[in-house]
Amino acid sequence: MAAADENADEDNPYLQDPPTDFAPVADLSEDEAERQVELLREAIREHDRRYYVESEPLIADRTYDALFARLRDLEEAFDLSHPDSPTRAVGGEPLEEFETVSHVAPMLSIDQSGEAEDVREFGDRVEREVGSVRYVCEPKFDGISIEFVYEDGRLERAVTRGDGREGDDVTRNARTIGSVPQRLHGDYPDFLAVRGEVYMPKDAFQQHNRERIERGDEAFANPRNATAGTIRQLDPSVVAERPLEVFFFDVLEASELEDSHWSELERFSTYGLRTNDRVEMVDGVEGAIDYRDRLLEVRDDLDYEIDGVVLKVDSRDAREELGRTARHDRWAFAYKFPARAEVTRIADVAVQVGRTGRLTPVALLEPVDVGGVTVSRASLHNPEEIAEKNVNVGDTVRVQRAGDVIPYVEEVVEKGSEGHYEMPDTCPVCGSPVERDGPIAFCTGGLGCDAQLRRSIEYYAGDDGLDLEGLGEESVRQLVDAGLLTTVADLYELDREDLTDLEGWGETSAENLLAEIDASREPALADFISAMGIPHVGPTTARELAREFGRFDAFRQVAEEEPDRLEGVDDVGETVAETIHDFFTSEANAAVVDDVLGHVIPQEAAVDTGGDELEGLTFVFTGSLEDVTRSEAQELVEAHGANATSSVSGNTDYLVAGDNPGATKREDADANDVPIVDEDEFRALLADEGIDLA
Repeated sequence: MAAADENADEDNPYLQDPPTDFAPVADLSEDEAERQVELLREAIREHDRRYYVESEPLIADRTYDALFARLRDLEEAFDLSHPDSPTRAVGGEPLEEFETVSHVAPMLSIDQSGEAEDVREFGDRVEREVGSVRYVCEPKFDGISIEFVYEDGRLERAVTRGDGREGDDVTRNARTIGSVPQRLHGDYPDFLAVRGEVYMPKDAFQQHNRERIERGDEAFANPRNATAGTIRQLDPSVVAERPLEVFFFDVLEASELEDSHWSELERFSTYGLRTNDRVEMVDGVEGAIDYRDRLLEVRDDLDYEIDGVVLKVDSRDAREELGRTARHDRWAFAYKFPARAEVTRIADVAVQVGRTGRLTPVALLEPVDVGGVTVSRASLHNPEEIAEKNVNVGDTVRVQRAGDVIPYVEEVVEKGSEGHYEMPDTCPVCGSPVERDGPIAFCTGGLGCDAQLRRSIEYYAGDDGLDLEGLGEESVRQLVDAGLLTTVADLYELDREDLTDLEGWGETSAENLLAEIDASREPALADFISAMGIPHVGPTTARELAREFGRFDAFRQVAEEEPDRLEGVDDVGETVAETIHDFFTSEANAAVVDDVLGHVIPQEAAVDTGGDELEGLTFVFTGSLEDVTRSEAQELVEAHGANATSSVSGNTDYLVAGDNPGATKREDADANDVPIVDEDEFRALLADEGIDLA
């Protein structure tokens, strides 16, 4: 074991009652600055350990902030930055992409079941093979598993689970998480690789979602999605702004191993690695079942999401004897909780500003299972409906989910508040007055409201629009804030100098985005119709409209002059037809469409009756295909009877992965045992049915 070289020192003045009236930086010599930096780093690491691991902070938050600011000022003034300094937690320059790194030991999945008998069968098998054992039981965290590797006590790398053998190097992002120590404490091993679960606390998640909704951003569906989306951000400064935490729960590899898992966990806290206080040691599998039942009772009181418990054989020798399969360790088992009922509590209400300025109140929920999907937000629709249902923060409500749309609050089951929620008088994003049109509330700020402008551009460039890689919500916000985008059409006026003058943009990222924009000047008709952001017209309806009318000018003319004809198109009823008509007859929308048409030429859509060769199959596409666009591939399989959806589920038959596929869809495919095929395999699959891809 190696002793830490920077343990908290009794002579360090920044530990107990630290002074914050520092001498001016300019008055310090280089030697004095180096000594003060050393003491500040040492103290801040100890304060982090006390706060995150021991939950016994020595100083107030304001004092901690003063010490942190002083350290940052000294490092900048004397060029004393260091990779494992606490100040590295504020992020750094954005990455172009993540590097793929092999794990030091496999990060396998866990065999699981929601049935007690399956747990007992696991226990019987363990006892037959190695005799009676003790189990370490822990919550099954619903977050993102990360491998953290420490060499000589320093954090060297953090890697996502990936396929279990290799994953993405997210070290710079992990350094921004306060509960991830940059340096270990105590008598740590020379080499230590540990498995941790990064998560977003429930309270922090609700607050973060509220902030996102009120500034016009899309809310995260649940804490796990928020965590996954955050840890894979290419810009560490974005990660630093989001409330992530971590629990460490397993040793993957170490230069010196303990005889038991329980002993390893006891040492974690001495190293400064934060563990969960609900972990217990039990005798036999019945003790593990009892542990699960007790944890289920307090599940809703925890500030982190769990979906079951994990029982692990404590003895390392027994673990070695039990071994592993290709997919999971044979010494561990997850006993899952039943899905939550559709009744939950409203934790908060936020107001979302849409592309058209419509204000939509959104209930932020204690996460609940609705139709097999865990959700933590639900639409309250409009002020009139809120008053009719008498719904407010603190109420227990029943949540329903219709198709793939956002869940909605059906009724109040139990009042936990007085009265009903009142909508704001001003827009939460721009402060403009709110006006009512019947039951609907609108922001009067128009494109002067950042939320409306940004959301229209984000949608145009997003997966349901023209899929412009490199133009996500953060980059759109940056371009809008810089005054470079005042309408969608401004995308086509951007040049390299505009982009490279902005923070975080290099020559390569600028050229890549401009190439994406240039390639979108002749979009598929269905993509263009969807990208316009017409309410109720998503990719599926857009494809039906493209098939029906063939040309954009023909579709637009019917929408403006003969909206009744739209009702003959699949997926278009009276309400949708009226919405499409209203969209094109709006002077503001018509002007935006005309401006965009000055830069793009939507392609004619071939009317193809196709066949039913692929009937019953469901495809999801990710990444870019070489010979056809994703939209053309979707149209092709749908023309031959298949379904093409945007997300992977247990109903998906194939995930077609082109170049630069999305990691989330691949992970979802692995989780649902969905076959992943490349473009050549997709082409062969179609050829077997007599269908030509291109």
